[in-house]
Amino acid sequence: MKNQKTNYFFDWLLYMVGYAIVLITVSLIFKKNIYIDPEYYGLWGLVTAIIIYVLNKTIKPVLVWLTLPITGLTLGLFYPFINVFILNIADFLLGNHFEIHGIFISFIVACLISLMNGMMESLVIEPIIRKGSSK
Repeated sequence: MKNQKTNYFFDWLLYMVGYAIVLITVSLIFKKNIYIDPEYYGLWGLVTAIIIYVLNKTIKPVLVWLTLPITGLTLGLFYPFINVFILNIADFLLGNHFEIHGIFISFIVACLISLMNGMMESLVIEPIIRKGSSK
């Protein structure tokens, strides 16, 4: 039981660091469109990542369920806009410490976070789980 809790914490920590790296990298590339408070740059990147993670675990399932008809009609093309909405909620919650200007950059960040989730799952999490289950 303790090993499973450790795995959940390790998974969570990996995702937080991954989200923060994606957010900080994109804010360095697109300085005019995405802003993270430079006073404590890494801290605000990590806080933003935690808020996005919490919103993904709480609000996103409800949004997916509510938008299922439009997502089905668009053959899944509407799904990334749910992530854009989550990013804009994080922007609203953090005020001046994290800002996204424009839906296009929100879409890019949402796609990069989704890509990072897939890579993290297939390259890091699954090998660790396989290694742990083989013992």
